[in-house]
Amino acid sequence: MGSHPNRTWVNGPIVVGAGPSGLAVAACLAKLGVPSVVLEKSDCVASLWQHRTYDRLKLHLPKRFCELPFMPFPDRFPQYPSKHQFVSYMESYASAFGIKPRFGTEVAKAEFDSAVGGWVVKTSQGDELVAKWLVVATGENAEPVVPELHGLDRFPRRVIHTCGYKSGADFKGEKVLVVGCGNSGMEISLDLCRHNARPSMVVRNTVHVLPREMLGMSTFGIAVGLLRWLPVRLVDKLLLGMAHLTLGDTDRLGLRRPKTGPIELKNLTGKTPVLDVGALAQIKSGKIKVVGGVKEITKAGAKFADGREEQFDSIILATGYKSNVPSWLNDGGGMFTKDGIPKAQFPHGWRGEKGLYSVGFTQRGLLGTSSDALNIAKDIHLQWKKSSTQVKTDLQRPLSSSSSLPLFQLSLALIN
Repeated sequence: MGSHPNRTWVNGPIVVGAGPSGLAVAACLAKLGVPSVVLEKSDCVASLWQHRTYDRLKLHLPKRFCELPFMPFPDRFPQYPSKHQFVSYMESYASAFGIKPRFGTEVAKAEFDSAVGGWVVKTSQGDELVAKWLVVATGENAEPVVPELHGLDRFPRRVIHTCGYKSGADFKGEKVLVVGCGNSGMEISLDLCRHNARPSMVVRNTVHVLPREMLGMSTFGIAVGLLRWLPVRLVDKLLLGMAHLTLGDTDRLGLRRPKTGPIELKNLTGKTPVLDVGALAQIKSGKIKVVGGVKEITKAGAKFADGREEQFDSIILATGYKSNVPSWLNDGGGMFTKDGIPKAQFPHGWRGEKGLYSVGFTQRGLLGTSSDALNIAKDIHLQWKKSSTQVKTDLQRPLSSSSSLPLFQLSLALIN
C-alpha cells in the first residue's frame, strides 16, 4: 500500500455533520469519554437553521420534545422557541460538551478500506482522515428538493426555494404562487399575508391539518400521552374528532384529509401532519387561496390541472429537502437506499456494518435523533473499551510478521 502524506488517523469516530444530529452523537460520546472529530462543510453549527430558514420560524413542537440528550432548554425560553433561540441552544450545547467541529470541511468521498480496517474520508481540500467508526449525521434535510415543473425555466421573474426565503416583506404587494402545503408552505403563506402579499398555495394531494394545541395543551403532547394507553387508530380518531371541533371541515377549504389517520400515516410514510399556527384562518377568510395541481408554468404565471390560468409575480417552492448521502458515501449498498435513507426503519436504522452508523434519518424529529445518538454512543463505547484493552495487551508482546496489530490499532495506540 502506497504512502498517503495527507492521511491522518483519527482517535475515535468521525462524525459528518454539525447539525443537531451530529452534535447529539458527539455529546453522547463525550459523556462516555470517547473523543470524536466532527466535520461540517458550513461555517457554523446547525447551518440549516442558521442559513436556510425563514425569520418567523419557531419549533412546531413544545421544547421538551426537542431537547438533545443531557441538556434541557433554558427555563426562560417559551414553550415554542424561535429560530434564534434554537440556534442559541445549539451553540450552547456544543460549548457545554466541548464540541469543536472542523468548519469549512466538506466530505467529498467516504468508503471503507479493508486494507487498513477503517473508513477513509476524503475532504474537498484533498485531506484524508481514517477512523474505525463513521457516523453519518447529515440528515434527511441536507439538500433542497426542486420539483420538475414544466415551463419553470421560462418564468422570467423570481423563483426561490424556501431555503432562500427570509420574510414576506420581500414580497409586499405581490401575487405569489406557493408550491407545497406542508408546515413550511402553510407558514410561509401566512407570513406573506402578514406582509400584504397575496399567496396562492398549491395543494395537489391530501393533507392532515391539526391545531397546534387542543384544550390548552400541545396536540403532540396529547398524542404521546394517549398512545401510552390506546392503539394508534383509536388515538387518530380522537385527534381527528377534536380537530374537527376546533378547525371545522377542512375538506370544504380544499384541504382533503387522507383516509389513513395522521399518526398511522406518519408511521407508514413519514409524512408529517401540518400543525396550524394561523394559516387556516387566513384560508377561511380568503387571504390565502388554495389551488389545485400545476399543469405547467407559463411566462406570466401558471396553468392549473383544471385548465385555469393565473398570473403571478413570484414563485416559492415549499417542496422540502432530501438526503445528500449518495453523493459522497460509498457503503456498498449495505445500509442506505439509493435515496440516501437507511434501509432499516426506526428504531433499527442507526447501525450498519463495519463501524458505520447513521443519525437524524428517523423521520421522528429530534426525539428520534436523541434515541439514535444514545444507541450509537453506547455501541461505540463498548467497542472502544475492548479495542483499548486489546491494544494495551498486544503492545506488551513482541510483534512478529505473522501476528501484527492492524495498522488502525497501532495508530490508535500511538495517538493515545
